[in-house]
Amino acid sequence: MATKQDKLIVGLDVGTSKVCTIIGEMTRDNHINILGMGTSPSLGLQKGVVVNIEQASNAIASTIEQAERQAALKIGSAFVGVTGSHISSVNSRGVIAVAKANRDITYDDVARVIDSARSVTLPSQREVLHVIPRTFVIDGQDGVREPVGMNGYRLEVETHIATGAISALNNLLKGVQRTGVEVEELVFSPLAASEAVLSDAEKRLGVCLLDIGAGTTDISLFIDGSIWHTAVIPIGGNNITNDISMVLRISPEAAEKLKVKYGDASVTGPYKGLYADYYGKGPVKHDFRSRLRQEEAEGDSTEIADEMLETESLEAGRTQLVSRNLLNEIIHARTRQLFDMVQAEIKKSGYDGMIPAGLVLTGGTANLNGITDAAGHVLRLPVRIGAPRGLSEVAATMSIPAFATSVGLVLWGMKKRSGVEMLQENSRRGGKASMAVGRKFGGWLREFLP
Repeated sequence: MATKQDKLIVGLDVGTSKVCTIIGEMTRDNHINILGMGTSPSLGLQKGVVVNIEQASNAIASTIEQAERQAALKIGSAFVGVTGSHISSVNSRGVIAVAKANRDITYDDVARVIDSARSVTLPSQREVLHVIPRTFVIDGQDGVREPVGMNGYRLEVETHIATGAISALNNLLKGVQRTGVEVEELVFSPLAASEAVLSDAEKRLGVCLLDIGAGTTDISLFIDGSIWHTAVIPIGGNNITNDISMVLRISPEAAEKLKVKYGDASVTGPYKGLYADYYGKGPVKHDFRSRLRQEEAEGDSTEIADEMLETESLEAGRTQLVSRNLLNEIIHARTRQLFDMVQAEIKKSGYDGMIPAGLVLTGGTANLNGITDAAGHVLRLPVRIGAPRGLSEVAATMSIPAFATSVGLVLWGMKKRSGVEMLQENSRRGGKASMAVGRKFGGWLREFLP
């Protein structure tokens, strides 16, 4: 008989700017009831990778304690999100001969063919994070969703394999384990986020999910209901904040406040193209600021004066005025670079003509004003903001893009639990990865195949 602890599902999102722990309980109708949540500013991480285990562990422990206090219970394990530019992916095909004499395909056959698909050559410092089956082929007949019980001589599978740097994965693992919580599974963050924000119809039609966090942007392409391509770009909301801080010569804290309150990625003022001319050439030069003053003198000073904003100066207790048009030009330049890189990655994948459902933006930076306009302008696709759906009124505060991965980890865990063990590479990372086959495997397969 399942205990209350067996029904608990914990999602732990360790991001560059924040750490979030969510405790959920699986209901009889396979829905999630949120019991507790804890958040804390992230420490010891840079672009999604642990750089100081002690600081990261302290931040994780803080959120776990908050969530446990709110839920009035202790947790023992969690599904943990992982991201970073060290994550890469490849599609692979596995082939086996059906073992049984009557040629009926069994769960063991499916396990063997998936295991053969993961036999890709990897550098010694990399480790398989996920092996997710996309579709099966029986004796040349493709598009098979559930091969178990079917008859055939030759079974093939197309899989999507995500890998990560062993050192980065182990450091995250250690950071969590120091809190006394075991890692039930490391989950690539965009896969978790997709559970919370994408519909089945979008996945079948073809959609690109962009999880724009503080340090990285995760790209996931879903086609025919399955994951086809993943990638990580080392640019996020912190890059925008740092640009504002550097150009306007204000603190990062003041820059973040300006970005959140007044920033607009779609707006270009009288400085259009000016910041872009100097973009990517290292520290801002004095001639750049001189040119700004020259442009102000030659331009419409009334328009510029109407857009002046007061912000904190680097000198304690003092303030200064900055141009809102210049603020937004800085934001526009960096977001343009980000979406140019996204476009290049999609074209590189070879699936750029296969995502008619367009882009879904999630993550904390998806709240930036005008970001959908900026993305649509560059990629020429429909764009919407993705926030977690189907939450109870108690958890309504989590229905924002910043919590997509956290909620998605709980939903991912629910699928994992309902299928006993997902038939994929990625077990409890405390030991060797295992391939588990059970009677409920067919239920998991229906969830993850088109």
